[in-house]
Amino acid sequence: MADDSRSRRRGVLGSYTAIGDSFTEGVGDPGPDGLYVGWADRLAVLLADQLPVSGETADAGHGDFRYANLAVRGRLLDQIVDEQIPRAKELGPDLVTFCAGGNDIIRPGTDPDDVAERFERAVADLTGAVGTVMVTTGFDTRGVPVLRHLRGKIATYTAHVRSIADRYDCPVLDLWSLKSVQDRRAWDGDRLHLSPEGHTRVALRAAQVLGLDVPADPDQVWPPQQPRGTFEVRRDNIHWAREYLVPWIGRRLRGVSSGDHVAAKRPDLLPLKH
Repeated sequence: MADDSRSRRRGVLGSYTAIGDSFTEGVGDPGPDGLYVGWADRLAVLLADQLPVSGETADAGHGDFRYANLAVRGRLLDQIVDEQIPRAKELGPDLVTFCAGGNDIIRPGTDPDDVAERFERAVADLTGAVGTVMVTTGFDTRGVPVLRHLRGKIATYTAHVRSIADRYDCPVLDLWSLKSVQDRRAWDGDRLHLSPEGHTRVALRAAQVLGLDVPADPDQVWPPQQPRGTFEVRRDNIHWAREYLVPWIGRRLRGVSSGDHVAAKRPDLLPLKH
């Protein structure tokens, strides 16, 4: 079985490249510089903190760790394969996280078996060129209004991803089993992307999968909340539909992507302070 335990160790990881779509770019987790932060950036910090700090890099506080993030919101699997995988192979990092296919799966008429076949070809290509390739499953969407009816397709694709990981000895960031992100506070107002706390919990789980000691438990129970009344729930749903659902549907009908004219935020393997 794919080893996604909390004690997997593959030696020291001195460089990391993230590839994917909006999830890996960090949408929903805005940073002070106008760029998104996200779970991959947070994982990079956790990885860097494991490295010894030399005299030349003591001011940065992250040793000699280098990090690139090639992910761009809205990208489909084939776009990630064409645009990001060649660059990731060129960079040749110790670790690549590969999360792709989600935007394909949510499109009407797509076949998760077909998407999985293309995903496997990409994994085979990557594993022959870089160090460790961590793959990522889908979320359990039973509580997500837009995606609830796609839960079966997402579950099928997730099963394929785990099987592919078995065949190529890839660690698995299993988001389906991360129960803490099923709380609505783990999600941004658009209900499609994680909130900063949701991204933090995913980063902690990813670090666990890689065998790192983490500063907090990603499965930590959320503090209790006051129950919401029917009127409040209906008001929130109306606001969400007007602000997020209608524009999202409009982009799909026009064939427009949120990632059009967006470039990768960290296209080069640079020390983490950059």
